[in-house]
Amino acid sequence: MLLFDRRTGPDFGVTYPSERVPDWYRDAKLGVFVHWGLFSLPGWAVTRAPGEAVPAELEWSHHQYAEWYANTLRIPGSPTRGFHEETFGVGTSYEDLADLWRAERFDPAGWVREFADCGVRYVVPVTKHHDGFCLWPTETTGFNSVARGPRRDVVGELSSAVRAANLRLGLYYSGALDWHVTDFPPIESLRDLFTYRRNDRAFADFCHAQARELIQRYSPDVLWNDIDWPDAGKDAGPTSLAALFEEYFAAVPDGVLNDRWGVPYLGYRTREYLNEEAVTAHVWEACRGLGASFGYNRAEDDRHLVGETELVHLLVDTVAKNGNLLINIGPRGDGTLPANQLDRLRFLGAWLRDNGDAVYGTRPWVRHGEPVGDPVRYTVRDDTLYVLALDPARGELRLAPDVAAAGRGYWLGGAGVDLSAGTVPVPEALRKSAAAVLAVPGMR
Repeated sequence: MLLFDRRTGPDFGVTYPSERVPDWYRDAKLGVFVHWGLFSLPGWAVTRAPGEAVPAELEWSHHQYAEWYANTLRIPGSPTRGFHEETFGVGTSYEDLADLWRAERFDPAGWVREFADCGVRYVVPVTKHHDGFCLWPTETTGFNSVARGPRRDVVGELSSAVRAANLRLGLYYSGALDWHVTDFPPIESLRDLFTYRRNDRAFADFCHAQARELIQRYSPDVLWNDIDWPDAGKDAGPTSLAALFEEYFAAVPDGVLNDRWGVPYLGYRTREYLNEEAVTAHVWEACRGLGASFGYNRAEDDRHLVGETELVHLLVDTVAKNGNLLINIGPRGDGTLPANQLDRLRFLGAWLRDNGDAVYGTRPWVRHGEPVGDPVRYTVRDDTLYVLALDPARGELRLAPDVAAAGRGYWLGGAGVDLSAGTVPVPEALRKSAAAVLAVPGMR
């Protein structure tokens, strides 16, 4: 576990618990994000051709995130409003959809079996997104999946399935945005994103009560907040964010928080559709959808999804730089998992079954790769260095001098090899792999 100094908030004079990133989290390396909620019923957002740019003034009315449906629906002239009126009828509000959502094919145990088979070590489902629809039997609002729609405790059922599979449980919560209990205009710019949100005491207490319910009911190993937290909840007091953190760590001593709280507590850092350039001193997490949206978008096809080999490279690049990958799947409104998304996770899982020693439980080496030469990534566990060759089809791997000096190594799934010549052949059987792994004992 990594521990950092206690920090005091400069604006609110509040002391937060010691930042901590437990070893289980650092060892896990791969989690799956699950964006499923009321927004999955329409399951639609604008798509763009790969590399297509959108004018800044259209960025929010043409938002690619389907989980933002409730916001883009309210923007006059948006494609989402046109889709909504054509599909559900003029006059049907977003909140009316709560009585149409049935989730009739939701199979939490089936979902988790798939995730576990794909090598996932922790699962982070959405409990409430920015639309305010809660997926557990909260006492704070009737706008939830037990009182309306599916009539099921979605979070509870998923939590039980995750625990039964011996995976770690994370819970996503939207701390700063809840469009169900606000009267602001739609968000149409980055400035709006941080302006059109409530910061009053009543809303801070509302969020605090919801987060406490999630902690007390489900004891999540990861508490994953999004955007920020209401400013009124950042001071001292029994319903403050600092008090919530203390309660969380008392309930889950080996739990972990992310960095999206808007206070001087960073937990692990998050990068959304971004990556780090090199090895970082801090632990971080890359999160992104398999497509351009987190929530299911029926308009997406294979052109919009990450490629299978690209997904493997994303994982190993992230791990080599001291990060975890939280890759998202967006189930359809009925609860089924899209086949093209699932296929990519299965490909990753198959690769991990052969090469997981180079990923799970590893730590970054002195560098993540080489500035020139063959594309590689490095990880290390105990005294073994793993050299992950990202282009095994070329048939040989040129080694850095310090790696070649180790003398001997072996291919995962292959034979031992002499490293001293500085170039080693890639076994024929590994040349079609997304990444071939050379293990070099005796290096740290």
